[in-house]
Amino acid sequence: MHVLVAGGGIGGLTAALCLAKRGFDVTVLEQSSAIGEIGTGIQLSPNATRVLFHLGLEDALRSVSFSPEASEMRQWRTGVLIARSPLGETATQTYGFPYFHIHRGDFITVLEEAVRASPSIRLHTSARVSAQQDEGPRVTVESAAGAFTADVLIGADGIRSVVRTAVAGPEKPEFTGNIAWRVLVPAAALPAGQVRPVTTAWWGPGAHVVHYYLRRGELVNCVFIREQRGWEVESWTEPGDPQELAAAFAGWHPEIGALISHARRDTLFKWALFDRPPMTSWGTGRVTLLGDACHATLPFMAQGAAMAIEDAVVLAACLQNADGAPQALKRYAELRKTRTAWIQAGSRRNAEVFHMRGIKAWVRNRAAGRAVGDRLRAVYAYDALQAAGQ
Repeated sequence: MHVLVAGGGIGGLTAALCLAKRGFDVTVLEQSSAIGEIGTGIQLSPNATRVLFHLGLEDALRSVSFSPEASEMRQWRTGVLIARSPLGETATQTYGFPYFHIHRGDFITVLEEAVRASPSIRLHTSARVSAQQDEGPRVTVESAAGAFTADVLIGADGIRSVVRTAVAGPEKPEFTGNIAWRVLVPAAALPAGQVRPVTTAWWGPGAHVVHYYLRRGELVNCVFIREQRGWEVESWTEPGDPQELAAAFAGWHPEIGALISHARRDTLFKWALFDRPPMTSWGTGRVTLLGDACHATLPFMAQGAAMAIEDAVVLAACLQNADGAPQALKRYAELRKTRTAWIQAGSRRNAEVFHMRGIKAWVRNRAAGRAVGDRLRAVYAYDALQAAGQ
């Protein structure tokens, strides 16, 4: 079976590796002229590293990642600890696999090198998909790199998916009322010990901040999110204004102010957060979707990349185990819809929980320890390999 994958991001490359591991012939079509990612950080929880280790990427990931000791939630102004969930060795012992922080660019490089080393995968850049046609026994795709024909087409082409639009029509995402800024701060520029070796989330009224180490502790990835309307640009590359960011988080804990003081215009980016409801159908016939193309997720559970990684291994297993491609793709969507919709809903709810005010925040803080622990266990313990019948 020959499989076409539209999109050379995290989901597309992981899908290609999962398919190749099961003996499929794979072609990846990436619209950009080179494989790469905007420089920011992501979190790979045990449900994701389980799959990545299965693909033989453990050593490569360990060489470029950072393993946090815990996840901490703190009060926005005083820094008082609200809740703490151990990670590090505890995560490995509990779930069987580690929790990593990793730079997106480093992660993409690990995936790309594995893809290029596979004799079963062909990777084409400058190959934006422009049209597709499901002709029954085969799927034909027109792209900037030419026409391609295969048994299956996987749309892993992100939140502005061309494949999704062709399958389901144009979407109308809803602005959440939140905007975000992100910046990478060199750890050497900060006082020793100022940033702890943990994932830290600062909860405040109508806003929150998350920061953590990347690249073995060389960088601190910072994300600032605030409820604000009047600016609704959904772009990862829109420059941010350091003065606007400082004003938005004036009065927060000094550690937040110290991180903001290192934000420069050439390293600070801003974007508006939009929400997309779960899709009723992920495809038709021999065409399906994966990752952000079918379940774009708000960043409040740090599970966007993990969901695409889980999708990839389940989809590959379904294609191998089913009698025909259409039945396999239908089974894949059935296996993944409930899980991804739950993550989408949880991420949406976290936006409200993190930003509570007054008595609601006080009640939240008193119950946070157990509530956070229960939710994380349900996320991290998920075994996509088992769900896929491996």
